[in-house]
Order: sequence, then structure tokens, then C-alpha cells
Amino acid sequence: MFKDSAMPSGTLLHQITDYASRADPYPLYAELRRTPVSRQDDGVYAVSTYWEIVSLLRDPRLSSDARNRAAQPGEVLPPEEDTTLPPSFLRLDPPEHDRLRRLATRPFGPPHCPRRVHDMGGELARMVSGLVDGFQGRDRVDIVEDFAYPFPVMVICKLLGVPHQDEALFHGWAETIVAALDPNPAEGPAERQRVAQQARSELGAYLAGLISEHRRAPGDDMLSALVTDHGPDGLMSPVEVITTAVLLLIAGHETTVNLITNGMLTLLRHPEALKRLRADPDLAVPLVEELLRYEPPVQLLPQRTALADIDIAGTVIPAGAPIWLVLASGNRDPRRFRDPDRFDPLRRDNEHLGFGNGIHYCFGAPLARLEAQLALTELARRLEDPRLVEDPPPYRQNPVLRGPRHLPVAFGGLAAQR
Repeated sequence: MFKDSAMPSGTLLHQITDYASRADPYPLYAELRRTPVSRQDDGVYAVSTYWEIVSLLRDPRLSSDARNRAAQPGEVLPPEEDTTLPPSFLRLDPPEHDRLRRLATRPFGPPHCPRRVHDMGGELARMVSGLVDGFQGRDRVDIVEDFAYPFPVMVICKLLGVPHQDEALFHGWAETIVAALDPNPAEGPAERQRVAQQARSELGAYLAGLISEHRRAPGDDMLSALVTDHGPDGLMSPVEVITTAVLLLIAGHETTVNLITNGMLTLLRHPEALKRLRADPDLAVPLVEELLRYEPPVQLLPQRTALADIDIAGTVIPAGAPIWLVLASGNRDPRRFRDPDRFDPLRRDNEHLGFGNGIHYCFGAPLARLEAQLALTELARRLEDPRLVEDPPPYRQNPVLRGPRHLPVAFGGLAAQR
């Protein structure tokens, strides 16, 4: 039987990842920050303060490749991640990571496609308005099911060239793969990994079929570009296109669902900020940045490994040791942010960790920002007298991608479109 290295009884990390703490892990983060780099009972090194997290995210001695992980004393590592699909570039180190990331970003943003996200703005605004129009005649909605989930899915399908009508097909695969990020699985790490491998293989097979169609008849979408664009790095191999497509499809909507949902929950808990956003749509830009600091959709990065001994904050992390970077804790570090537990939409100097840092900084950040800005502005303007039905709402099981599973909101009416 595999020992789950992420379930040390009684440690702070165990308390943080326990579902009982999901609604409010921040007091535990404050306690964790008392020791910026702390070794847990299972050998995991938890890094919880801002400058130490940034330093490690920029340190070439920190690996994202699970193949560099060494077993801890008394621990048996589960089998390798997958035998059919190799890791995506998110789970690789330079130079493999750098080449694949360059190829993935060419059809998405600068310098090769500088207007890709900008030119989607009008269509995204129409999607948002259409979803809110669907609230007509109702006095209560689930922000997750009725808005925050369908909107990013529509966007990523349009961007990649995936038929939106296939959402019901890939939804289950995506949920299974994301659930594997949970460091405290109820079914045990070996079974969790087996199920996730199967889901990833099935999603990969589905996308392989789509990729073949795009290769035969390319369109103005990212899958077509990935199989036809001849840049300085050449073309991705067929299996690299598949693993990249799996990553983009899942990462392109899962975190944005949480960003929008956490954002609406925060606004409803801070009615003055909601009122200000309703009156001034330009507030959406700094407000979303503050949301990414205050309630980030990605709370922690539990899959990092030291490639060499790393001396940081007076602690030596030995080569091969597992490292957890607690991003959400760093975002509330009082050494970096003034009054960090206060939600301040006009906060200045807000260089948060909501999108990570270093070579793995989220290259989808411009799109996620735009989606959240449009979504929250439209909800603030059109929902009349919105109020939470349940606080705290029920949360998703996953402590890594933290957000409400449902967010029921009652409202008095619906303002017309502009």
C-alpha cells in the first residue's frame, strides 16, 4: 500500500488541506507563516511567505518534473504519472519546458499574435450578456452552474476550436483530472492516479481526433495553429500537441471558474465594493487584481522538488525533497502587503502570486483577467439587490483549486442590457 505523503496527521498542511478548513484557510496560513520554511512530519517543506515563494519560483534548482522526486524515508512512491501521454510542459523543466511553452504561446499572444485576446473582447462581452439574459424571470441563480462555469468553457472552446456541444463529454474527464490534484484523496493516491490516467488518456484520444480534423482543414483557432504553424522552434510532435491541448482545455477554464465565483462571493460580502463597481466599470481592472491576491483560484503548488540543497530563510531544503509553495499564504504576507487581510479594490503595488511567478507564470493570465473583468462588471450592473443565500457556500473538495462548488444568489430583478 502506498503511503500518502500529503496526509501527515496533525500538521498544519494537513489541517489546511482538510475539507473542514476549505471555507476559510487563512488563519491557518497566518500560523504557517510564523516559520517561512517549515518541514512537515512527512518530509514536505512548506514555504508560506511571499519573498521566499518568489525566490523559489525563480530558482532553477526547483523542479516541476515529478520524475525528479525522491522517496522520503518509509515512503513508497506510486508508479509514474502516465504510460500513454507524457507530461505537459507545465510538469517539465527547461529546456523542454521552454521550447513547448514558446510553441504553445505563439498562436495565443505577443509577439506572434499580439491581438488574439484583445480581438475576442466583443465576443466575450456578448457571451456574458447572453448568459445573464438567461436569468430573466428568475429570482435566484447558482452563479457557478448558471454563469461562472459555462462562460469560460464557451471561451476556451472558441479559442481552441473545440465544439462547445461536446462539453458534456469532456466535462467529466476534466473533473477527474483536476480531482487528482487533491493531496488528500479519499480513495488513496494509487487509485486516484489510476483513474486520472484513464481520464487523461480518454480526453487525449478525443482531442487527437479533433487535431486530425484541424490538420486536414485548418481554421482560425489554436489547435489549427499548433499543427500548422512553422515557427523558429519547428512543429510540436503529434503527442506534444495532444498533451498541450489537454492542458489548455482544462487550465483554460477550471481556474477562471474559481476566479469569477470567488470574485462574486467577495463582492457580495463587500457590498460597498459591489456598489462602486456598478457605478464605475473601470474599477474592474484593479478589483480583479485584488481578487487574485485576496482569494486566488490556485491556493498552493504541491508538486515541486529540490534538485540540489537549497538554503532559504535559514533552512536547508535537501536535494530530492518535496516542496509545497503556498501561494495564497504569500498573498496575505504582512511583510509584503499592507493590511493583507483587507479587501481593497484600489490597492497599489499589488504584485500578487495569483498567476504564479517565474518560468511557469500563467500565460493565459491576460484572457483570465479579461473574462473576470467582463463577468463581474456585468453581474454587478445587472443583478438588482443581489444577496447570498448561503454563507459560507459549499466548496469544492479540492484545496489546490479552491472555490465554491455552488454559489446560490437571490436577486430582486434584472437590469436591461446596455
